[in-house]
Amino acid sequence: MLRWIMTLWFFALPAHADGERAGDFDYYVMSLSWTPTWCDLTGDVRQSPQCATGKGNGFTLHGLWPQYTQGGYPSYCRTLQRNPSHTMTNDMADIMGTSGLAWYQWEKHGRCSGLSAADYYALARKAYATVNRPAIFRKLKTDITLPASVVEAAFMETNPTLLQTHITITCQARKIQEVRICLTKDMELMKCGYDVSRDCALRDAEMGKMR
Repeated sequence: MLRWIMTLWFFALPAHADGERAGDFDYYVMSLSWTPTWCDLTGDVRQSPQCATGKGNGFTLHGLWPQYTQGGYPSYCRTLQRNPSHTMTNDMADIMGTSGLAWYQWEKHGRCSGLSAADYYALARKAYATVNRPAIFRKLKTDITLPASVVEAAFMETNPTLLQTHITITCQARKIQEVRICLTKDMELMKCGYDVSRDCALRDAEMGKMR
């Protein structure tokens, strides 16, 4: 009976590990956050400068996350690499929205890459540049409702080498939340792991207008 209870407890643990060895992972997930959704649900309450009227932030880089092919991800890894300077994090705000997010992403995920902070940020910027964000979404002047699959299709049309197995759309509070794209360590597109490939199935997801 005790062994059975312990087995259930083990499988109930979160699908990630804290404090793993840096550099021990299989591939990356690049997460692009739809800023209007983040602002509606979180950023406005925090009075984040990312949400200021006129900023015009659309799909910004949420993070570049080391991932395991068998499921789960490392976080807060042990590393001898130095933490980024304020200048480094400030320089990432143009694609990430704020320097605070850049710092947090390094602390939780970047340390696990095995790279220096400068090299991790450079790789994250390279990843962001490898994917074209559909221009049509930057023209939103009003909130719209659409199937989440339309967002996926728009990314695939804008990026002809992008396949359904490479991309996942997520939703939160019935809103389009993120586009997640799976990349090798060399920044080539690859098939997402089973725990990353669960698409939002909403047919009436909200996509908030640009600010």
